Amino acid sequence: MMLALTLLGPLLAALAILSLRRAPETLALIGAALGFVAALGLFVAASDGVTVGIALPFLPDFPIRLIASPLTATLSLLVATVAAMVLIYATGYMRKDPERARFYGTMLLFVTAMQALVLSGDWITLLAAWEMIGFASYLLIGFWHGRAGVVGAATRAFLYTRTADLGLYTGAFVLIGVAGTSEISVTNATTGTPALIAGLLLLIAAMGKSAQVPLQDWLMRAMAGPTPVSALLHSATLVAAGAILLIRTAPMLPGGALLAIGIVGGITAVVTGLIALAERDLKRLLAASTASQYGLMLVAIGAGAPVAALLHLIAHAAIKSSLFLGAGVFQHDREGTGLDTLAGAGRARPGVFAGFAITALALVGLPPMAAFFSKDAIIAAALGSTAAPWLLPLALAGSVLTGAYMGRALNVLWAGEVGPPQKPVPFMTFGMGVLVALAAGLGFGFGALEHMLGAEIEKPGWIVPAMGLAVGLSGLALGWFIAPARLLGPLLAPARNGFAVAGGMDGLILRPVLSIASACEAFEKRLLAAQIGLIRGFGLGTAHLVDRADGALFAFSLWIGQQSLRLGRATGFTDTNGIDAAIFGLVRRMVAAGAQARRLQSGFIHRELALTAIGTALIMAMLLIAPYYF
Repeated sequence: MMLALTLLGPLLAALAILSLRRAPETLALIGAALGFVAALGLFVAASDGVTVGIALPFLPDFPIRLIASPLTATLSLLVATVAAMVLIYATGYMRKDPERARFYGTMLLFVTAMQALVLSGDWITLLAAWEMIGFASYLLIGFWHGRAGVVGAATRAFLYTRTADLGLYTGAFVLIGVAGTSEISVTNATTGTPALIAGLLLLIAAMGKSAQVPLQDWLMRAMAGPTPVSALLHSATLVAAGAILLIRTAPMLPGGALLAIGIVGGITAVVTGLIALAERDLKRLLAASTASQYGLMLVAIGAGAPVAALLHLIAHAAIKSSLFLGAGVFQHDREGTGLDTLAGAGRARPGVFAGFAITALALVGLPPMAAFFSKDAIIAAALGSTAAPWLLPLALAGSVLTGAYMGRALNVLWAGEVGPPQKPVPFMTFGMGVLVALAAGLGFGFGALEHMLGAEIEKPGWIVPAMGLAVGLSGLALGWFIAPARLLGPLLAPARNGFAVAGGMDGLILRPVLSIASACEAFEKRLLAAQIGLIRGFGLGTAHLVDRADGALFAFSLWIGQQSLRLGRATGFTDTNGIDAAIFGLVRRMVAAGAQARRLQSGFIHRELALTAIGTALIMAMLLIAPYYF
């Protein structure tokens, strides 16, 4: 029951919001609370060694599976916790937005999809959930679609990730074909060449969702959505999906795939760290930071320590959501997120700035906060890896850059003119406050979590913590005291351009895809015009032939008499009431069907979301009400 409620809680709340369009905040918080309680119940059961699962009939020998193992239950609780705090914050942030119902409904649909993804026990369910989070994220990024550049940002994110998703589909089909089943735990036993091919294909999918080089650009542009959307997508959900995919499939990844994963992650940690340091917008800085931190997680996976990646994913979820929520408060005060606009904003809100500073220092990896433990685990894994000459320098460079861009952000928020004191917004500060507390204290529970997962990390000696602390503090000092122009030198301009070469991924993916779509649309219009012309020509030609036939029949009737006249009349009757009636009747029916269908294609997003939610809820309810347990 708890497993079903984890999905049905937010899903039914979304359905109620989009259908009733009344009290969206209350319904959203109820749905989030139900999902959180259910996820907590699953986590408690998993910590006691109980694995809960549901298998639902689907294709022959390919049932749909949801499973709450120690790993998936941990991820489910993480998603539910961050989602609940972000929604609490959103009740203050979105209180004046006229489209609140659409916002909360879409957010809950996204949470439902993410819960389905982390709890999926088979590839079919995972692929369906992967598609759902992609679609919901497109709607959330494009929420303010009337503003300039928003639709383009949403389209870019959708196309970048969808292109990389081909890797997931191909990789999943390889694993299913080799293993003969879609169950993820069974396919994780795949070895040899199929495992290498599948691992590299899954890496491509993860690069798209987790914004790894060279597919990182969409993430910075996705800041067009509301701040709660950024906080949720960048912490424990959309961007985390790529890392989660690799963590869950880590047991079957061979050495070649691990090396590729580690190298991609290390390069991303450095490149996007440089981009973050060069950024002039706080939210875009945090977005680039997100890609960099997921790069460090991939370094841990590549070094053979997926548990270290999981610990950093958990710490990063609390940290990054807190940072985005704090940025949203400053944005509300100054009506912008440019660093020039936000200069001194922290001093006008000392409480919010204190929370922002705590989480910034946690991200840098200062003790005793959460990322101190997870970053030490990553550095230790890189140091002990056979690929240490590659992975360790990249991990240390990424950590230095983390300190540099967070030091710069803190300096900007504290320096500058102090504005007038701002009134506190209780819901916004409460949601952020809980996440700040988690960012500060989660690390103390990592040992118990490792024991629960059965994969305890060997505690490093004093060298690794010393290295982590040294690179973090040196990065903070560099970012606080030295301007980015001096730090980056000739790299400043390329970093601000996202290190794009020959137009970057826009030239490789976005513009070609849009050109193909435009060409297809033009071809479709020409085809439609040709069909209409053919139909009209057929009607005129038929009438002309009928006229000639009627004349011939009349002349013939004079020769053969009354019998031929009856035949001509019968032919005219058949032509008028048969062929013409059939053609024009078909046209009338098509017009009537189009008029009926037009009601469904109203263009009102809330109506289409309601239809989507209703259909999804009915399907999920039918599947989950009568499960059989295995």
